[in-house]
Amino acid sequence: MPMNDESILRGDAAKKAARLPDAQTVTAVKHWNDRLFSFRTTRPLSLRFRSGEFLMIGLMGDNGKPLLRAYSIASPNWADELEFYSIKVPNGPLTSKLQHIKPGDQVIIRPKPVGTLVIDALLPGKRLYLIATGTGVAPFASLTRDPEVYEKFGQVILTHTTRSASALLYSQDLVDQILNDEILSEIAGGKLWYYPTTTREESPKMGRITNLITSGELFDDLGLPPFDPTEDRVMICGSMGLNMDMKKILEDAGFHEGSNSEPGEYVLEKAFVG
Repeated sequence: MPMNDESILRGDAAKKAARLPDAQTVTAVKHWNDRLFSFRTTRPLSLRFRSGEFLMIGLMGDNGKPLLRAYSIASPNWADELEFYSIKVPNGPLTSKLQHIKPGDQVIIRPKPVGTLVIDALLPGKRLYLIATGTGVAPFASLTRDPEVYEKFGQVILTHTTRSASALLYSQDLVDQILNDEILSEIAGGKLWYYPTTTREESPKMGRITNLITSGELFDDLGLPPFDPTEDRVMICGSMGLNMDMKKILEDAGFHEGSNSEPGEYVLEKAFVG
């Protein structure tokens, strides 16, 4: 059978990626505002990962050595391509260069996924809360598009807190895509709830997610009971401050941190600070 144009382009991208060890070809780039961008790349044929894991990715440095950082995989584990979501750090060794990539460019991707934000590290439960700040929403972009998540939990609540309204565009687009997708909408419809907030710029819902949790406002807004370790499971990804504050909130409520070897009621991504 003759290949269509998309198959030809993917074949060309795969050949291009093969020129450098661990290199993959950029297939799409989107700048969400002056500080945030996402991009997609070809996927290594050997790569298998669980939704929520991260990879080491980067570019060749000026010294001829790879400059790598941990990036959560934003695409679901069934996708043909890999997606990543990044902040642009002023004068950052990697992002100052990475933010200028274009389709056809190469990035280094080490195909060895790791991470704690996986449903295997959680005990069975009724509700799954995904608590994100900034680019910490990236692993949840993977998890919210994974059918297995909706098989295990009756409700999936994605909270995303950013300083500005424009920084919420990525997660808003993600949720719109899921609820308008022919297949995913059947799986996630009615189960996926979205709770966006801002801390500086005016928006329909303002406030730090930790304050909204401790005050009970989050639960009042959603019409749900406060955190209960017998029913609720929580994943956290964001700044170190968010991680520590949420850890205290949850452990004070009787939650225990889980891991791949010993599942618990909550997990947080220790390798990511964004």
